[in-house]
Amino acid sequence: MIWLALIVVCSSIALSVVVARVLRLLPSLGLQVAGLAVLSVCIPLAAVLLSGWVMFHMNADLKVLAVTAGSALAAATAGLLLARSIAGPMRDLRVAAARISGGDLAARAPTSGTEELRELALAFNAMVTSVEQLFDARRELVSWASHDLRTPLASLQAVIEAAEDGLIGPDEYLPSLRQAAETLTTLVDDLFELAQIDAGTLNLELRRTDVAELVAATLRLLDPEAVARGVTLRSEVTPGETVVVAPDKIERVLANLVANAVRHTQADGSVAVSVERHSREVCVHVDDDGVGLEPGTQERMFERFWRADRSRTGPGAGLGLAIARGLVEAHGGHIWAESRPDGGARVSFSLPVAA
Repeated sequence: MIWLALIVVCSSIALSVVVARVLRLLPSLGLQVAGLAVLSVCIPLAAVLLSGWVMFHMNADLKVLAVTAGSALAAATAGLLLARSIAGPMRDLRVAAARISGGDLAARAPTSGTEELRELALAFNAMVTSVEQLFDARRELVSWASHDLRTPLASLQAVIEAAEDGLIGPDEYLPSLRQAAETLTTLVDDLFELAQIDAGTLNLELRRTDVAELVAATLRLLDPEAVARGVTLRSEVTPGETVVVAPDKIERVLANLVANAVRHTQADGSVAVSVERHSREVCVHVDDDGVGLEPGTQERMFERFWRADRSRTGPGAGLGLAIARGLVEAHGGHIWAESRPDGGARVSFSLPVAA
């Protein structure tokens, strides 16, 4: 009897391994689970029947057969129910994916079933939400780009027509043509840089740089505009604080933030740039004593083309702060804005400390 038991156990294990490998070739998860249920029933059933046939001298054949038949039926029923519970949410997920591929971005998968299936559905829905936001951003980008390109193009067309009709001379139309061309060039450059940031192809030539030098260069560049507006620029940065950055990109970030602060600070006001050192990062702050931020503005002012708050986004295409955010995040930092308790606004960004 011991040898018989060993033979039955070894044969059951070997047959189970072989059938399990065959089940992996089935085309659907439902069929695989159903096959697994049948396997879990047939192998023990065969072993019990074989043992019962050998033990015929116990006169318990009918009892063994009844017990094995009942057990097999219960196991088969449980296996089929399990297969249905798994295949149902998978079918719903497949239907949602088909609707999305057909252009219905509002479709979502139901978050029901086991924990793994719920997590899969939640991840799928999060992915679809991201895709929907991407399409919305693309539509918004095309809409705003078309709007901002139309203005300088209309100006160019008007100047050309006036020149052709002899209404204006070169001294009058050349400055207008130059200004419209500069506006178009700036917008195209900004869009190209945003495309590089989105694609992750932005070229950063990183090197150890003194923050004080970056701030000084930026303030020298913007000092004429600040003087014309009656705004004082101040640097509160101590030399020697170094970061690992692409200097030209961070200068552009600083220029965007400082220029934005200067344009919306009243005459006799001031804009100050300061640095705060932390353990693993350096925070650069641009403070002004202008009109401050409206509630909710700090959450959206870095979105491209967002102009709901004209006092902070300026007269341009609304890409400067979005580019600044992209450049900072490309360096591994983050950027944020907040209102100052004593009035005005503070826009800050972080940079990794040089090792």
